[in-house]
Amino acid sequence: MNTWLDDEGDAIERHVRHLGLRSRDAAKVYRCVLRGFQRFVRQRGDAAVSTSTMQGWLLERARHSPVHMVLHRARIIDRFLDYLQSDGMIPHNPLAELRACYGQRYGTPIARALLAAEPLQALESLRPPARFASFLGEMLREHVELMRAVGYRYETQSGWLLRFDRFLQGRPELAGRPPAVLLQQWAAQGRTLNHAWECQQAGRALLRAWRRVDPNVAPPPSDRRLKHRIEWERRRPYIYTPQELQLLFDTARAFPSPRAPLRPLALYTMLVLACCAGLRLGELARLDLRDVDLSTGMLEVRETKFFKSRSLPLSDSVVAALREYLDARRRAGAPQDGDSGLFWHQQAAGRYSRVMIEKMLVAVLRRAGLKPEHGRCGPRIHDLRHVFVVYRMLSWYRHGINPQARLPYLATYLGHKDINSTLVYLTVTQELLQLASERFRQLVLHQVHTPGSAS
Repeated sequence: MNTWLDDEGDAIERHVRHLGLRSRDAAKVYRCVLRGFQRFVRQRGDAAVSTSTMQGWLLERARHSPVHMVLHRARIIDRFLDYLQSDGMIPHNPLAELRACYGQRYGTPIARALLAAEPLQALESLRPPARFASFLGEMLREHVELMRAVGYRYETQSGWLLRFDRFLQGRPELAGRPPAVLLQQWAAQGRTLNHAWECQQAGRALLRAWRRVDPNVAPPPSDRRLKHRIEWERRRPYIYTPQELQLLFDTARAFPSPRAPLRPLALYTMLVLACCAGLRLGELARLDLRDVDLSTGMLEVRETKFFKSRSLPLSDSVVAALREYLDARRRAGAPQDGDSGLFWHQQAAGRYSRVMIEKMLVAVLRRAGLKPEHGRCGPRIHDLRHVFVVYRMLSWYRHGINPQARLPYLATYLGHKDINSTLVYLTVTQELLQLASERFRQLVLHQVHTPGSAS
């Protein structure tokens, strides 16, 4: 640690260059914060940066600056200490050790706890409950491990059982009660239909695990109407008109992004793939450069939902949009190796995450005036997947194609395991209803006028 304290800011300069900040003002702020922290450590005379060092710096800065600003500077220092540790200049980062100890992904909750009047209590309040530590924890853990061993991801079900286990950790007096009573007590903790549905689904998994111990255990009661009630209350998909889609595309291409010139075209290309190829947000985020073949007009979607991969033929207009984006991506200096993210940006990750893609596309929706400025109401990006299905059905009807025969192909294109999942996306619009009625009318007329048909 003394080597770092004795340098003249070389480590700070290397770290700032490593971050690749695009703004000179941001680089100036980082240098100012890190040099101030370096002076503080030197004045204290600590042999190494410890938890007490960080707590002392936080309290000293809190006397002169608002808490939100102190927490922002703490994030800058946390990243700097991670860099120094990876470079071998310090043995450890105390904030990173606290993050690992108290199960936190980011350092802000740790810094806020160190600023509290009772830091130890505040830190302990951050500690997440142990996984599968209730009186049924061992049985639940073995069930999850067994289901994964036979090939299931079991992520959603594991989440249900974990939340059930945390409830049981707070209710040890329920030990020895039958599963129906345990689930009834858990269901009483919430009033929403989604919570009731989660309790019911967790009960099915719990019953499978319990029957390995006691085959005669009675199944918990279930409400068969619950799923239909949830589907009834689920928001109806929004089917964009062609004019609204054009507005959305134009807004994406004109999206203000002075520090990331490639972003508007990337947003436009994402919308094109979501609307014209029915891609999910997660599939957009996982696309690599090698997944696009402009010569054949094919797109590879790998290891997506239900462990499925699929090859999608694209229309000429989609291929043209991808070609335009790839040319701009190459001119922007993006890496050209096949494993690099298709939707690339200059940050350390090298690609946009699913969460970031959703936030940016929702911002495009709001900017286009199709979604309110605040709240979760209004059209969603996922509705573009519904648009893809509806417009494909309309195209088949207009060309005199029997849609029923094509539904298995559509299910495969969307990455569904069967056509029942595809039918969920088939929203009945007025135009679709009229075309379907006209096709039925033509079919009936054909049967009536065919010789030998039943009268």
